Amino acid sequence: MKNKSLMYVIFVILATTSIVLSSCGGVQPSATPTVQAVATQTPTPAKKVVTIIFPQEFDTLGPLYTDMWFSWTTWQLYLAWAWEFDENNEPFPKLVTEIPSIANGGISSDGTIITMHLRKDIKWSDNIPITADDFIFTWAMAVSPKNTVSSAYPYDHISSVTAPDPQTVVITFKEPFAPWLATIWHGILPKHILGPIYDSAGTIDNADWLKNPTVGCGPFVLAKWESGSFARFVRNDNYWGTPAKVDEIFIRFVPDAQKEALQAGDADLGTYIPYSDVPALKASGLNIVTEPNGYNEGLFFLDDSNGKLGNPALRDVKVRKAILLAIDRNAINRDLHFGLTNVPASFWDALPYYNNPPLVNYPYDPELAKGLLDQAGWIDSNGDGVREKDGVNLELSYGTSISKDRQDTQAVIKQDLAAIGIKVNIQSLDADIFLATYGEGGPAATGKIDIMEWSDGPVFPDADIYYWLCSEIPSNENPQGSNWFYTCDQQLNDLIALQSTQVDATARQKTISEINQLFYDKVYWLGLWQDPDVYAVGPRLKGIKFSGVTPFFNVVDWDIVNP
Repeated sequence: MKNKSLMYVIFVILATTSIVLSSCGGVQPSATPTVQAVATQTPTPAKKVVTIIFPQEFDTLGPLYTDMWFSWTTWQLYLAWAWEFDENNEPFPKLVTEIPSIANGGISSDGTIITMHLRKDIKWSDNIPITADDFIFTWAMAVSPKNTVSSAYPYDHISSVTAPDPQTVVITFKEPFAPWLATIWHGILPKHILGPIYDSAGTIDNADWLKNPTVGCGPFVLAKWESGSFARFVRNDNYWGTPAKVDEIFIRFVPDAQKEALQAGDADLGTYIPYSDVPALKASGLNIVTEPNGYNEGLFFLDDSNGKLGNPALRDVKVRKAILLAIDRNAINRDLHFGLTNVPASFWDALPYYNNPPLVNYPYDPELAKGLLDQAGWIDSNGDGVREKDGVNLELSYGTSISKDRQDTQAVIKQDLAAIGIKVNIQSLDADIFLATYGEGGPAATGKIDIMEWSDGPVFPDADIYYWLCSEIPSNENPQGSNWFYTCDQQLNDLIALQSTQVDATARQKTISEINQLFYDKVYWLGLWQDPDVYAVGPRLKGIKFSGVTPFFNVVDWDIVNP
């Protein structure tokens, strides 16, 4: 689920452009040097700076506190996962010497114990060694009730993390846990930085490091984050791995003019490219790269099982199905995305192994939708164009974050639903507001929006969907809960819990296929378009590869070569 203010004016763009130019070319001399000076002068090589555009700003940079793509994408710059994923979405060891397996003794025969062996040369950018204590501390911070993390999952499935020696980490799960490879150690916390803060304050929620992590363990370190403008990451001279070829990664936050900046050559890499911009960018000579990532854009319904939040209509599967049938999703993809996207039939579209049997999309059928609403008792009895039942209007709030694609989609869906007697009130919010957690009072997380739109998927490349568990429903006692739909379907809950324990691949496939069918039948999610990562790569940037899991996994190989 992928945040600060995104209001951005043209003078900021001009200012950040000048920063990039000065960092690339250096300060010009105030006077022309003499002939003798020129003869003896040693030229200073220009810095190599990769400029990336993010259409949204990070909400925070620290692990555990965000699910936002724009935050965790940066972790390959200044942090590292225990293992990362390559361009084929295959895992490779990063902080560990090898990926644990049964064959190498890293996984116990019953699947409950994972043993990791850390590299001996890994260290933080301030030269402090990374040890098992950092992993133990990260787990402790994730499960501590004193910290308002985005979710304690999957660390709350772990009964202990121990260290027989500084380079060995033993993780004991409460029961076999199948999705471990895709879910744990997505960036670790530096105990020597955050431990004293936790000891004195009783929480790390307000630690400066979470937004200003100038100590990291990646090939770059944060130099400056100017909220609403840019973030600079400079090469980490104490990096334990292969040094990066470029001197700096400069990220500009440009919500409204990414295409123009890329066309003007003011950036080397564009992210989250709208499909409507693809033809123009291709014509300008940029390379468009599409990377599968498990994500699909879709609608989520506030289906409060306790009957307290939202419009009661959405607790009826007939109403949810009517909404699905009333939206012309093929038209959205054809008219807004030039036919470059497809409607997903399943939340697991990117993992066809779990679409068994394959699902067929519901059709666009507004007349059938009207009939379902009639059956559900929602009738327009006063002729005002809005259906009602038991004195309650079928009037729904529909919120999402600000982007051209999403606002255009909101307009289409509002019109489609009005045609069947559903009134829609649109909310378009900055991402940091819309996606704020329950503890931060976010409108989606606290159940103030009936229909929510964002891009999401299972824990790719795994099929797990823990955030539909009943235990993930947020509350004052559980502010880190990530079930913002407030759905507690016991059948669904039991199947999700079961699949996470199934280490037998065939049995797990069967269970997830049952979950898939349940999603489809009960319309817990409405897919709009398949949403792989779309990048625009400029002609100067060489050696870049992408992963759908750890997007910037090979950042040390990136290079700037002027054409």
